[in-house]
Amino acid sequence: MIRWAGLVAILAAGACLWTAFGTPEPSVPPFESVRLAHRPSDVQLLDRHGELLHELRIGETARRLAWVSLPEVSPALQGAVLASEDRRFYRHGGVDGKALVAALLQHITGGPPRGASTLTMQLAALTTPGLRRGGGPRTLTQKWRQMRAAWAMERRWSKGEILEAYLNRVTFRGELQGISAAASVLFGKAPHGITEAEAAVLASLIRSPNAGQTAVTRRALALVEAEKKTVSHGEIEAAVTKNLAGPSAPGPRVSLAPHAARRLLRAAPGIAAARAPVRSTLDGSLQQIGADVLRRHVLAARERHVQDGALLVVDNQTGDVLAYVGGSGDLSSAPYVDGIRARRQAGSTLKPFLYGLALERRLLTPASLLEDTPLDLPVAGGLFRPKNYDEQFRGLITVRTALAGSVNVPAVRTLDLVGLDTFVERLRRLGFEGLTESGEYYGPSLALGSADVSLWELVNAYRALANGGVWTPLRMTPEEAQRAPQRRLYSPDAAFLISHILADRESRSQTFGLENTLATPFWSAVKTGTSKEMRDNWCIGYSRRYTVGVWVGNFSGEPMRDVSGITGAAPVWAEVMAWLHRNVPSVPPKPPPGVLARRVTFRRGVEPERAEWFLAGTEPQAVAQTLALDQPRIVAPAQGTLIALDPDIPPARQRIVFEARVLDGTTRWILDGADLGAGLALLAWKPIPGRHTLALADPDGTPLDTVTFEVRGNRPSRPPDLFEAPE
Repeated sequence: MIRWAGLVAILAAGACLWTAFGTPEPSVPPFESVRLAHRPSDVQLLDRHGELLHELRIGETARRLAWVSLPEVSPALQGAVLASEDRRFYRHGGVDGKALVAALLQHITGGPPRGASTLTMQLAALTTPGLRRGGGPRTLTQKWRQMRAAWAMERRWSKGEILEAYLNRVTFRGELQGISAAASVLFGKAPHGITEAEAAVLASLIRSPNAGQTAVTRRALALVEAEKKTVSHGEIEAAVTKNLAGPSAPGPRVSLAPHAARRLLRAAPGIAAARAPVRSTLDGSLQQIGADVLRRHVLAARERHVQDGALLVVDNQTGDVLAYVGGSGDLSSAPYVDGIRARRQAGSTLKPFLYGLALERRLLTPASLLEDTPLDLPVAGGLFRPKNYDEQFRGLITVRTALAGSVNVPAVRTLDLVGLDTFVERLRRLGFEGLTESGEYYGPSLALGSADVSLWELVNAYRALANGGVWTPLRMTPEEAQRAPQRRLYSPDAAFLISHILADRESRSQTFGLENTLATPFWSAVKTGTSKEMRDNWCIGYSRRYTVGVWVGNFSGEPMRDVSGITGAAPVWAEVMAWLHRNVPSVPPKPPPGVLARRVTFRRGVEPERAEWFLAGTEPQAVAQTLALDQPRIVAPAQGTLIALDPDIPPARQRIVFEARVLDGTTRWILDGADLGAGLALLAWKPIPGRHTLALADPDGTPLDTVTFEVRGNRPSRPPDLFEAPE
């Protein structure tokens, strides 16, 4: 029996349709414009071979992947969608009259609601402005306009184009829009690999994208039965349980280079707008190996309070970044921090550039002798007293051994020879952009790496040494300038000498032992560094083809425990270097024309006799090599020292020790013109407030070394004895 409500609905529908005939036909966009307007929500980062490295989410309203053509969609899925949504798709012209009449009669007779929208009508609502559904059901006028848009679309588009666009625009589950995203996220497949059971599940989701597992299973089973498919109940249940139990839109499918992706894919507005894949210089296999190696070693060092790390691998010749591992993944205390660009204290990693400057300016040679003895230097906050990692002093030591063994005091003395401002300027030209202050600001501790640098800057600076002293910028995409600006920062001769020292495992052995992590079976030059209180540990080194840099520590700034130059970053460096050279040789570089080899011996057996390389013109004329500054000098007090007397200690018990480095007992102490005695002995002087000049003089009274210092405090009531021998 026809209900009165049904009659009213028919009359209302007629009135609405009568009104709608007078309106212009909806404008339907061309198929090609719809396809070109498709913007994936994720931008893909590809490696140098075109393989997917990382997907980065850009769009926030829906999860969409790349547009797929109809031949790329599984036939089983095409059939399941048509069976579920529009069985007579290929037989109607946009509106299914039979389905429309059946739905109307169902409504009039009071039966359950039955949809009559064809696949074309649904697509018209998705692509035509003004037809998208708001918060509730469409009015009869809106429904009529949707039908007219579907007819117009059928006249302008082919059936294949309609089905293709529908599969790329329809929502399957949650925020998964389009078959590419649904197949990838829910089933981990490309659309062409969808099976019949998976196709039934996906088609069942279209009508109710957020339905529960039970409802989806029931609908999928009904669909395969209607299609007479040989799909079992168990296959449907397995497809639903396994793939619909988790979140509908988790993180990216592939996440091998998150920090590189954020830098490359969000840096340029054009990339984000186009959503086109971006090809990088990274190597996918190396990126995976590097991430695994770093994570494994950070995990092994957790008991030493190590949580974070970073790895950078570059090609020496081209500057291509081959691996960019900005963190230790789920082990990290701050996984979104980019450890490659973050600035941390450099430790001893700046020493090669300091010694390279001294060698190039012919202030030193690799065989020059420097003193590794206690040193006091006045700074703004008091006295700077550099110490070595093992808190031992070695006396006289060559430049080669000092650099290879990372000895601190000789580096500070070398900085004094080179000059602070000169060294700072050279570091800036090497790409260390964080050094914005004058040399005086950093002080003598700059020789030991007190400045903040990034792994990105360090690796490229070492790459300059590997390339004979020529610096060019690194690049992460092939589109970056092929003719990058070049800066020659070291001569090929000086770069060769530094590389030869950093590759010398024998000279390195005094600090690290002969067999250690840094000793590779192929030619490589390497340097480690540890910052103050073990907050940062570095290992940077290069072969003939690659430069590899590693940092380990904690992004929080907390110190590590018992992590040395060869137990923190070095094992990661060594393992990655070994993988890179599993099939690639690395032979020692040939010496450039401007260097020559000479055999040298050292006075008092300071170091064993050996063959040494020199810049032409700096080779020793005598057989024996002597101290570069081999003359008597004052060790303490340091020049400019300010000494404050303690008012709580009786003046008679306060002393200042004078100490000299001399070769014999002929020198004399001279204080303010008064002879205090032989310079060979330590003198404990009773301090007198005021400014003083202390000299070390030869027997004729000629000053050999002079310092000035100041004592502050109350003057004594009577002049004290000038000095007394120490107890």
